[in-house]
Amino acid sequence: MKPDSSEPPVNAPPLLDRRGFLSQIPTGFAGVGLMSLLANEAAADSGAWQPGKGKTHHPAKAKRVLQIFCPGAASHIDLWDHKPTLEKLDGKPLPGEENLVSFQGKNGNLMRPPWAFKAAGACGKMLSTLLPEVAKFADDIAFLHGMTSKTNTHGPGCVFMNTGHVTEGFPAAGSWVTHALGSANENLPAYVALPDIRGEPPNGKANWSNGFLPASVQGVLLAADQPVRNLVPPAGVSPQEDAATRDVLGFLNARHSQTHPGDSDLAARVASYQLAAKMQLSAPEVSDLAREPAAAHKRYGTGDANKLKAAYARNCLLARRMLERGVRYVNLYCASRASGVDGLLNWDAHKTLKQDYDRHAPIFDQPTAALLTDLKQSGLLDDTLVLWTTEFGRMPTHQAGVRGRDHNPDGFTCWMMGAGVKGGVSHGATDEFGRRAVENVTTVWDFYATVLHLLGFDHEKLTWYHNGLSRRLTDVHGHTIHEVLA
Repeated sequence: MKPDSSEPPVNAPPLLDRRGFLSQIPTGFAGVGLMSLLANEAAADSGAWQPGKGKTHHPAKAKRVLQIFCPGAASHIDLWDHKPTLEKLDGKPLPGEENLVSFQGKNGNLMRPPWAFKAAGACGKMLSTLLPEVAKFADDIAFLHGMTSKTNTHGPGCVFMNTGHVTEGFPAAGSWVTHALGSANENLPAYVALPDIRGEPPNGKANWSNGFLPASVQGVLLAADQPVRNLVPPAGVSPQEDAATRDVLGFLNARHSQTHPGDSDLAARVASYQLAAKMQLSAPEVSDLAREPAAAHKRYGTGDANKLKAAYARNCLLARRMLERGVRYVNLYCASRASGVDGLLNWDAHKTLKQDYDRHAPIFDQPTAALLTDLKQSGLLDDTLVLWTTEFGRMPTHQAGVRGRDHNPDGFTCWMMGAGVKGGVSHGATDEFGRRAVENVTTVWDFYATVLHLLGFDHEKLTWYHNGLSRRLTDVHGHTIHEVLA
């Protein structure tokens, strides 16, 4: 006789009702958490690569990154990419594109740069006389003249240059590096963004967002003129009481975290408060620019009569102090989002190129050169990778009816110097007018594949599983640019 199928087997575990099932869930989560911990320990014991532990895929040349960003699409043909043909044919139509309509409308004729170019360094690189101090580093810089972008709009262009994706919601390069390397100073943020006093860049905080990576690796917004708030304990609270309070909070946070395993936002919030407590000691010291000698302030220009230059100079000085103290990634911005007055707040010179760049270049030149000088003379440049970036380039023509240039995503320049970079070289080229990249064309993904390579990472292996895909800073593209490696 067959057993009644409605009766459970003799050795079967007892059936759970709804309440019983729910009561077992915490035990299951505990088991999952234990498995995760054991897996991490096993990976550590086996020597497998783990993010945030300071280990790399291969020996690294760089330990930290300084990324200088000039929002507004700083013109390659007026700063870095010399075009004698453009000077020769000034005022003539652009061959083959005489009736070109670009981002803001119809273009006029070819327009030569308003400033002369001059050979710089032993390499003889032709650079604009608009930036005489930065030009002194020509022998240290690898110029990438074949850069291209996927967009001709400032917000998406800035986000693309910072994250490798045109849309918001993806991690910035600084977040990927922080995720991969972890912190070198537990008392300071690993990733810092220093916005210009004029404001945040186009699309704002999306440029230093953690995206889908843990919230703990997002960029921390700081600036020399925006001191960190609430670092001093209230009056009447003794150091002993303050320490005891932190201990109790640490205990409560740890117990609360155990009941919410895998909640990265919660973990990041706890970590941020812990970091804030540590920053009570470290942040006032690193941000106290008064500790710098008078000669340093003069060299950077922190007391310049031009308040915009002085503010950027203070951010440059703060950037150097942070790099010296182990901050992994510093985003330093020179200019901000676009404004109603063309070219006033950033390098977006649609109407009055000469007046706009005569205003922006002095703000950028001296403080940036002072920062690069300090990094080089201190030896910090040996393991610091310096990047100069902007979102895209400008047209070789002037816009119809005005003396400015329109957006050009088809060819522009970025550069890098420092750890592992071959100085005094130029890779890639635009055509004779600077209109399009035509030789060794490079993308934002190639740029960051090279950055990650110098930091010791294979860009195809540095991934994060999200929404069914193994996401990368370089998306599904990118090749290391070996020609600029020392």
